[in-house]
Amino acid sequence: MAVEKVRITPRKALRVLSRHEVNRLKDVSQGGLHEIFKRCAFAVLNCGSIADDCMAEQEEYAAFDIQVIQLDRGIVLDLYNAPSDAFVDGEVIFGIREHLFAVLRDIIYTHDEIINNPKFLACENQEQNSEQITNMVFHILRNANMLRYGMTSNLVVCWGGHSISREEYDYTKDVGYQLGLRALDVGTGCGPGAMKGPMKGATIGHAKQHNRRGRYVGITEPGIIAAEAPNPIVNELVILPDIEKRLEAFVRCAHGIIVFPGGAGTAEEILYLLGILLHPKNKDIPFPLIFTGPASSKAYFDQIDDFIKQCLGNEAREKYKIIIDDPESVAIYMRDNINKVTNFRRENNDAFFYNWMLTIDKEFQTPFAPTHENMSRLNLSFDQPIHILAANLRRAFSGIVAGNVKQDGILAVREFGPFEIHGDSTIIAPMEALLTNMVKQNRMKLPGGSKYEPCYRIVN
Repeated sequence: MAVEKVRITPRKALRVLSRHEVNRLKDVSQGGLHEIFKRCAFAVLNCGSIADDCMAEQEEYAAFDIQVIQLDRGIVLDLYNAPSDAFVDGEVIFGIREHLFAVLRDIIYTHDEIINNPKFLACENQEQNSEQITNMVFHILRNANMLRYGMTSNLVVCWGGHSISREEYDYTKDVGYQLGLRALDVGTGCGPGAMKGPMKGATIGHAKQHNRRGRYVGITEPGIIAAEAPNPIVNELVILPDIEKRLEAFVRCAHGIIVFPGGAGTAEEILYLLGILLHPKNKDIPFPLIFTGPASSKAYFDQIDDFIKQCLGNEAREKYKIIIDDPESVAIYMRDNINKVTNFRRENNDAFFYNWMLTIDKEFQTPFAPTHENMSRLNLSFDQPIHILAANLRRAFSGIVAGNVKQDGILAVREFGPFEIHGDSTIIAPMEALLTNMVKQNRMKLPGGSKYEPCYRIVN
């Protein structure tokens, strides 16, 4: 069911735009911003849906549109044929309203102030360097008021799948509750499942401690927002321009990371972080990383652990701790190790709100286009530094995520068939085993979705 037309105004977020910005948001041409804004806005409004096919959802609401209107007193948004789940008693839910204006803020800022800005671009005859990309991520986060000067180190980022069992979901809530009791805030990819559960639990923990400053941070990007739309618990939302900058934002802002069970996207996140932590320059930087789930998830983490051992070695396994079926121990371990992070940053004069000291190579920052050619040419062999192998494995899983849930990836697979992934048998055999188990455990699709058809083919 759709709501034919409604007009909304901002309460806290962006209130005014220039005429140039409004015109760009109305521009439906290839260089205009209307389509990307419309797609992200629809995802925010459709956050209650459990369907897994973003293309089908968009077809169902083909008449949906959103327009920015400039009035003398500021801007308003006109919504046409919006999903009714975003409304209560005829009004847009407050959190969803603010998410819409956060989407507007980030799209405008990124395209007008970041992209093509000389200070973020390479000099003549030179490539854009790693520092410029990190600076770009910093400016986007600062503009979104994500970086809080003077606050202590207490942001725990939680990763995990949107397709998890009810038992696993309840477990993520239990962990979030224990974090909230200890005044730890939660950041996630902001979608359903393992991204929503920790936030939901933390709200109760914060409430019991009368903590009214709890932060529920959601970090996303336009390509994946349709599959992981921001849940309404998120009270700070930021949209980065691509998956690589999204991942860097997670790592730069987090004081520790917890990984719950998930699918290909979760594996991508794990490989991204392990690749960074395996960089020789980062070996002495404390960064707590926990893999956790209920007792029923033990086999899943055994598979992840075995995959990491075979592909990245025991050095990578030393970078994380596995805690099964013990939410309290997870929260205590995280709190104690975040104290070490705080002391380390204080001793090294590093900011509490942004991890400047962490070295992130361009291999982890350069956007990867998951085309059939790029996927087949990935170097999945041991003839490279181990942290670079992690980067290439991350790209392989990123391509699978694109083929599963991103519009461009879905269309490419429909037209040209599954992505082909080549590599050393000692690497791609464990990778294939891990992916096969994810499919068997229904971790590639949301509950209620149709039977999973792999968007990839492993070639030995």
